[in-house]
Amino acid sequence: MSILTLSLSLLFVIIPLVLSKVLNLGLEKDTLIASVRSIIQLLAVGYVLQFVFDSGNMLYIMLMVVLMIAAATHNAQKKGAAIKGIIWKLIVTFIFVEVLTQGILLGLNITPPTAQYIIPISGMVVGNSMVLAILFLNRFTSEIETHQDETELVLSLGGTPKQAIHSQLITSIQASTIPTIESQKTIGLVQLPGMMSGQIIAGADPVQAVLFQLLVLFLLLTTAVVTSIMLGYLSYPTLFNQRMQLLRSTDDNTE
Repeated sequence: MSILTLSLSLLFVIIPLVLSKVLNLGLEKDTLIASVRSIIQLLAVGYVLQFVFDSGNMLYIMLMVVLMIAAATHNAQKKGAAIKGIIWKLIVTFIFVEVLTQGILLGLNITPPTAQYIIPISGMVVGNSMVLAILFLNRFTSEIETHQDETELVLSLGGTPKQAIHSQLITSIQASTIPTIESQKTIGLVQLPGMMSGQIIAGADPVQAVLFQLLVLFLLLTTAVVTSIMLGYLSYPTLFNQRMQLLRSTDDNTE
């Protein structure tokens, strides 16, 4: 794709801008900011990736992964501000998911240990894990606030914190993983995945593109379930004090 072709694609930015202006939607500023940021960020990442790919240095690859985890943690921690120690919980979760998935891929020689594979797959894994963490934390904090009285009732009857929070925890895990599972049920029927479409447009064999897309789908399924479960079981103990009482005040649970 040439610069001229890319410039012509800005029509897809102009259309929503015009519609927003005509219908008084007030989306012009956010649309422009999003478009400009996407151009700058992606071009910057493109040049950085080109440098990393050319160097083939594992240290640079690791730094890219660390940067992804740091950015994902910064973005996701906002939704879990009421949970004590949420930052380190997110870091531990993202690192574990990354090590688990890359360990399987590289350990079983499914993908080669090169920047061309490690960085894009890590980006998909960490990015998906971040989205799942946000979904989980958003639902979990909501469930806790909604069912505070039920939780305290179980505790007053002699139940443990795990028993008292079990229903909210399971509901939150299910709610955060359902979108991933449901989207995989209709993959190929309702939509063609972006990565697969990109490979086909680039001239790859459609069957090979499908096989690689299936690998990614299975990878993201593990990422979704492991992220929600691990983050949930790391988070719930900090909702109670040493006397096994539910901490109602969010001030006691902030970083």
